[in-house]
Amino acid sequence: MAVEQSAVLVDGPWRHRDVTASGVRFHVAEHGPADGPLVLLLHGFPEFWWSWRHQLVALGEAGFHAVAPDLRGYGATDKPPRGYDAYTLSADVAGLVRALGHPDAYLVGHDWGGVLAWATATLHPQVVNRLGIVSIPHPLRMGEALRSDLHQLRMSAYIGFFQTPKLPERKLREGALVTELLTRWGGPGFPDAETDARCREALAIPAAAHCALEYYRWAFRSQVRPSGRRYLRLLADGVQAPVLHVHGALDGCVRTETVHGSGAYAHGGYTLHVLDGVGHFPHQEAPELVSELLGEHARA
Repeated sequence: MAVEQSAVLVDGPWRHRDVTASGVRFHVAEHGPADGPLVLLLHGFPEFWWSWRHQLVALGEAGFHAVAPDLRGYGATDKPPRGYDAYTLSADVAGLVRALGHPDAYLVGHDWGGVLAWATATLHPQVVNRLGIVSIPHPLRMGEALRSDLHQLRMSAYIGFFQTPKLPERKLREGALVTELLTRWGGPGFPDAETDARCREALAIPAAAHCALEYYRWAFRSQVRPSGRRYLRLLADGVQAPVLHVHGALDGCVRTETVHGSGAYAHGGYTLHVLDGVGHFPHQEAPELVSELLGEHARA
């Protein structure tokens, strides 16, 4: 049975509301003063806004306007049939910053959210004052690793499976694949029962699994399209915003060796923290440490 979008509206000290940007209605959870500096928390796959629950509270209580949206196609956000390319998705992020009433933001992104943070800082640098990147290298560094590192290529084999029609959607909706990926990518003991259940529910929402896969399908197919090649050329210029990069030493999705080299694309300063005993989800596996690192970087 399909899960309703209300399943992701988890109660807590945060506030839920809808914000319109780029013609799409985005669900956001927010905490902290509305006039505080904006920290926009962009989730990854296979998650939704709730993966940032710890940072929402910590950053909000520290005086920041902490906001975690469901990205296009996820959770309680609209699920249009198109718009899962880097240009549109980064425009979504830039539009959210403005719709939330701020001139710019500290963008914090995990996994696909990290890809969008890199992209937005490249394509819309005026709305980004800092970057916090969790568990994902610069996209060009990832491309290099997929071409030269057999180990990383094997770890990323799921991307090839995601290019096939219908079957990946069904596997995600059924939930077992969600659990498998969370377990394989995370560190020891991850995920706990609640995290597993909530992520499974979020991907079982009608159309959510298909939309989540469209991110991967555009990224794969864009390699041979003029728009995709232009995007890669733009990425080569790097970003000017200072970058904090956090990575788990036990990440089962992205090798630590793959992350190294991302600093070459960060021209405004770059700091990498590799966390021992942590997998692909540092913000959930070591929430206090990650919240502290993000807070320090936001105040620097």
